[in-house]
Amino acid sequence: MNTTKHKLLQTWRWYGPIDPVSLQDVKQAGATGIVSALHHIAHGEVWPLEDIKERKAIIEAAGLTWSVVESVPVHESIKTRRPDAAKYIENYKTSLRNLAACGIQTVCYNFMPVLDWTRTQLDLVMTDGSKALYFNWSDLAIFDLFILKREGAENDYQPEIVAKAKEKFKSLSQSELDELRVNVLMGIPNEKEIELSALQKSIDEYKVIGTAGLKENLTWFLNEIAETCEDTGIKMTIHPDDPPYPILGLPRIASTKADFEYILSSVDKPFNGVCYCTGSLGAGVTNNLPEIFEAVKARVYFLHLRNVTKDEEGNFYEADHLGGDVNMYEIMKLVTAENALRAEPIPFRPDHGHQMLDDLNKVTNPGYSAIGRLRGLAELRGLELGVTGNY
Repeated sequence: MNTTKHKLLQTWRWYGPIDPVSLQDVKQAGATGIVSALHHIAHGEVWPLEDIKERKAIIEAAGLTWSVVESVPVHESIKTRRPDAAKYIENYKTSLRNLAACGIQTVCYNFMPVLDWTRTQLDLVMTDGSKALYFNWSDLAIFDLFILKREGAENDYQPEIVAKAKEKFKSLSQSELDELRVNVLMGIPNEKEIELSALQKSIDEYKVIGTAGLKENLTWFLNEIAETCEDTGIKMTIHPDDPPYPILGLPRIASTKADFEYILSSVDKPFNGVCYCTGSLGAGVTNNLPEIFEAVKARVYFLHLRNVTKDEEGNFYEADHLGGDVNMYEIMKLVTAENALRAEPIPFRPDHGHQMLDDLNKVTNPGYSAIGRLRGLAELRGLELGVTGNY
């Protein structure tokens, strides 16, 4: 057993030179690793070696390390296994080889259909005046029933939710409906806003594929890139569905313990790993987070530590890192115990954070303002030291 006492690797998501949060801000927050991606490259295109080198040089010039890629997006043609999918598989493998050539070998990705994440409100005001991201089932139903107008949508919601949605819809102005539409469609990073007709077309496509088909397509994707990952030392870490429920008629395959056990067993090779996100998994009413971690811990190569508070309907907002439904103390004990067994520390980042203090007056990426994440990192750092005594 390796008894080396090292701390978790403290990282910070940075959107590149266009990020309103600077690398100097990151250093002042205390992180040493950067989680970044080439967001200017269109989904499915090859990440050029020179672009990777340029981003890495910028990060290293600031005295930081590019530790994790989040993410190399999986093109919809791969997820749906369209006739042109092979081209995008080859592009993906080339991007992985280019990253590995630059010494970057941990890659986060997701296999969520169409949308990378979904919230219905981006500025829920907390009791202390800070603002948080929020997911509300009634508001999603309003989008689904009255904006998208998806056929059969009403059957996918509890009757009480449908009744609330219909009543609330009557009181909403056009500007409020427009804002809801923008919020729901926000989860497509660096792509032009999707048209409702295109979303409906994708929903129809996934209706044919279904949950079983999407699982098969993920297994196919992982098998296709397996040799590249093994040759280069790349570790792939799949991010949980966010939220961990089927929405808008789209299937979900990375939401529960059973899902992750299937993913890891379907391609049972060390490169095939998990990004353990306490926020996404914590939004699942029936998810037992310590149990999930214990089941997949040997393949956890990246950690997103954040918290959520849920209500009886399953609506949730993003809470303080130590203040929501997720027992972060118990999670940290499990995480640090596993970390002590590793030759290299597990990278983690304070995922999301409240918009607060001076950041309330700034334009920031939703969930990624500086001060809320700085608070989260400080709290998580202190919790780790308290749990391990590793000063």
